[in-house]
Order: sequence, then C-alpha cells, then structure tokens
Amino acid sequence: MQLPPGYSLLVMHPANRADLPFTTITGLVDSDMYVDSFVHFPARWNDMNFSGILPKGTPVAQCIPVKREHIVEEFGALSEEAARKLLSTAGAISGETGIYRRQFRAPKR
Repeated sequence: MQLPPGYSLLVMHPANRADLPFTTITGLVDSDMYVDSFVHFPARWNDMNFSGILPKGTPVAQCIPVKREHIVEEFGALSEEAARKLLSTAGAISGETGIYRRQFRAPKR
C-alpha cells in the first residue's frame, strides 16, 4: 500500500467486529515512505478453542489514511459561554431523536 507524500496509514481492528476470534493490534505505518515491502497486521488471538482456517472474506484490519501535520494544542478553562453552549447542545441531543443527524453531521459527498 502506497499513500501520497505526507500520509500515514492507521491500521486497526475492524470496527464493530467484536465477534472475530482475534484482535488486530492498532498502529501507524508511514505508507508514503514504507513502500517496498508488505504491511503486516499483527494480532492477538482471543479464541483459544478456535481450530481451522478463517473463512474467505473475514476482515482482518481496517486501514484509514491520516495526513501527518503539526498540530499546536491549546488547553484552558471552559468559559461560561462555552459551558452554556455545551449544556444547550447536550440538552438538545438528549431531548430530540435525530437532531445530531439533522443539525450536526457533515453532509456526505
């Protein structure tokens, strides 16, 4: 797998697949520079009673491209205005079904 310059590959256990007999170990691979060999997906085997071969098509890893960039973090106390907005949003989310989807989710392409 080769990614454009400046991108890494986040490799993780397939989302929402607790049923699998293993857990893929999460890690970052700089797949824009590491291109001349295979990306390995190490895993921890959970089901000690499993015997056999995983069925064809069993997902073993979920891969997400991540742009590497410098981020400057800022930390501080929550202002009264920010606290008011937080409580208002939390109240709206808990008080009305589907409000997240309608008001806060970004449109899909």
